[in-house]
Amino acid sequence: MSYALELKDLRKAFGKSEIIRGINLAIPAGERVGIIGPNGAGKSTLFNLISGRFEPSSGEVLLNGERISGKKPFEINRMGLSRSFQITNIFPKLSVFENLRCGVLWSLGYRYSFWKFLADLKDANERTEELMEMVKLDKKHDVLAMNLTYAEQRALEIGITIAGGANVILLDEPTAGMSKSETSRFIKLIKDVTVGKTLLTVEHDMGVVFGLADKIAVVVYGELLAYDTPDAVRANQRVQEAYLGSSVADSQAGGH
Repeated sequence: MSYALELKDLRKAFGKSEIIRGINLAIPAGERVGIIGPNGAGKSTLFNLISGRFEPSSGEVLLNGERISGKKPFEINRMGLSRSFQITNIFPKLSVFENLRCGVLWSLGYRYSFWKFLADLKDANERTEELMEMVKLDKKHDVLAMNLTYAEQRALEIGITIAGGANVILLDEPTAGMSKSETSRFIKLIKDVTVGKTLLTVEHDMGVVFGLADKIAVVVYGELLAYDTPDAVRANQRVQEAYLGSSVADSQAGGH
């Protein structure tokens, strides 16, 4: 089987505190995985290790079979992995179109150049228009990012995240701060724009996790407690005792 992402005995310690304790995980290409766990479980640290913001204390991370642990975040991005953050990360004084085009240019082979006019880059502009339509911002072409609603800003960030053509996408709490109706629309948006891609998402909203993921990885105290389908995780007694509790019952009833 071809794995898009593999974690092999991954460990991370800060001083004497071991935050990630030997996680092994193999994610097939095209699978959507939700990462859940209580506060302080190590979820954000795990994301930082995968995306290159932290270097592992030991173990390794493989992207499409190639070791990426120890590489810089921009190097990992160019190899096909892109990440969004909990805090919206956009260019507030650029328009929607300009934000997305920034993400597109490098993927199409355009580097820093002083003699090219951006308006003349037909392929980049066409790809940007396609992205705007995908993230439902095609009617906001010239609107400054700072003037978008919060949900629209998050949608723009998703667009920027996928603009480079990465086949592995990491989303860090993508629906945080959204209303239920916004969350519902955003789950559909994420599904639509990540078709054919491998997706990892950290989420506290159980409705989002169980509605979006093919598999769920449960991280508790830096260890992988379970990795299985949503139904199997719901029924896992160890998971319920360690973390989910009433949230499992809520998700089974369709609540958040």
